[in-house]
Amino acid sequence: MDTILEVKHLRTLLALAETGTVSAASQRLYLTQSALSHQIRSLEEYFHVSLFERKSNPLRFTPAGERLLQLAQALAPMIEEAQRDIAQIVQGEAGELRIAVECHTCFDWLMPAMDVFRPLWPKVELDIVSGFQADPVGLLLTHRADLAIVSAIEEQAGIVHAPLFSYEMVGICAKDHPLAQKAIWQAEDFAQETLITYPVPDEMLDLLRKVLFPAGVHPERRLSELTIAIIQLVASRRGIAALPYWTVMPYLEKGYVVARQIGDKPLRSELYAAVRESQQNTTFLQDFIRIIREQGFKNLPGLSVLE
Repeated sequence: MDTILEVKHLRTLLALAETGTVSAASQRLYLTQSALSHQIRSLEEYFHVSLFERKSNPLRFTPAGERLLQLAQALAPMIEEAQRDIAQIVQGEAGELRIAVECHTCFDWLMPAMDVFRPLWPKVELDIVSGFQADPVGLLLTHRADLAIVSAIEEQAGIVHAPLFSYEMVGICAKDHPLAQKAIWQAEDFAQETLITYPVPDEMLDLLRKVLFPAGVHPERRLSELTIAIIQLVASRRGIAALPYWTVMPYLEKGYVVARQIGDKPLRSELYAAVRESQQNTTFLQDFIRIIREQGFKNLPGLSVLE
């Protein structure tokens, strides 16, 4: 019989084994849950057998599923290595990938992604353009960077964007702050507070752009360059702040501050990878974007697939 197995099926099986749930596997692969479920159903219908037990948590593979998983574990690394080798033959194995970021907290996940990338592409010179960049796309256009991490899509000739992920922004305050008693903060809760933020333009702060300014709320501001300094100021009741959940989680676990949802519908922010259109098909660049997504969903809490 003709085979139905494709590389995407092998990757699906590996993700299911590594994450233990369909929902987590879909995030790892940057697919919707329905798309992943469709892949599984198509395999099961083709082989006329269930691949895993539906009610187990984490899921357990059936004997048939285990056999296909063994195949995936053997073949998937070989396929990925061959794809990289062929790309290096065709496009050249050396290159340069300079990264610009407009996100102060990007380094929490960017450095691990770079660590995964380096041994796969040892002759690609990987570097971060020094410091926070208020206009990273401008660096792309002037060829001073090759990839920019941005929080919004701004249509620009010669620039294309690849979605990375969305994440929750949470409000943080000291444990004994009055707002610690509220489970959900609304825009008006910020009105009489000192808001501690990074020193960036207002339009780059989603709390201001999406929540406070539309409600006519303009709180007193205090600026800090460093995330740890913001945490310390909040813990000492010098103000409140809004930061990505993954950034504040270690400090929540230590009891330094508390985190609260912002808005009845949780405030979420987005990140995209912007590249020059002429470079968008460069294999090592595409590979780096894939690694960012995979490492993000593997290591950071509270991420969602960004369409």
